[in-house]
Parts: sequence; C-alpha cells; structure tokens
Amino acid sequence: MAAEGFRGPRQVWNAFRWSMKGLRAGWKHEASFRLEASLAIVMVPLGLWLGQGGMEKFALILAPLLVLSAELLNSAIEAVVDKVSPEFHELAGRAKDMGSAAVFVLLVLVALSWTLILGPRLLG
Repeated sequence: MAAEGFRGPRQVWNAFRWSMKGLRAGWKHEASFRLEASLAIVMVPLGLWLGQGGMEKFALILAPLLVLSAELLNSAIEAVVDKVSPEFHELAGRAKDMGSAAVFVLLVLVALSWTLILGPRLLG
C-alpha cells in the first residue's frame, strides 16, 4: 500500500532499513548474489582506479551494480513464484528463466564494457 501524505525523515529511514533488509536477505539466501557481490567489491574500486575520466569510471562501476540490482529482482521474482505456485507451471518457469536471462544480459554488459574500455590499453 502506498504511503499517503508527507514522507518525512521517518519514512525515508524506514525505506532505507527495508532496503538493507533486502540486501541482507539476498546475501544470506542467494549464492549467485554473494558471488556477484564479491566480484562487485573487487570491480568497483578497480573501475574507479582504472577508468580514465568520469564516463569510463561510471561505465566500469555501473555494469556490476546493475548486475546486483537485476540479481535481487530475479531472486524476488523467484521467491514470489515459488510462494504462489510451488508446483511446476510453464508460466512460472518462464518468469524464472526470463529473470535469469536479465542477469545474464547484464553480465554480458560487464564483460563488454570492461573489454571495450580496458582491452585497448592492455593490448596496445
């Protein structure tokens, strides 16, 4: 249910707490999120260090963070599908597969952006 009226500091604080709760749940329950977060912990500082200029730094850190976001959304989709439809259903499987595909597409983005930005420096 959407909050009505003024959203003051208390509502902002509550939203922050719920977000942290979601990150903890992703870390605790999702091995893929733990792996991708571990990679992001390495890649974000490396991207800031290796990127030349603001746009390169932005591109190098944005891609791994998008992966984390998509992984959390994928995990949320999977949790809801498992709750609503514990038995196999074609649409439930499709929803899970599409969420996984979204994460995969962003992993390709990570590989492409890092290769296109840093590849020429490393090879030439």
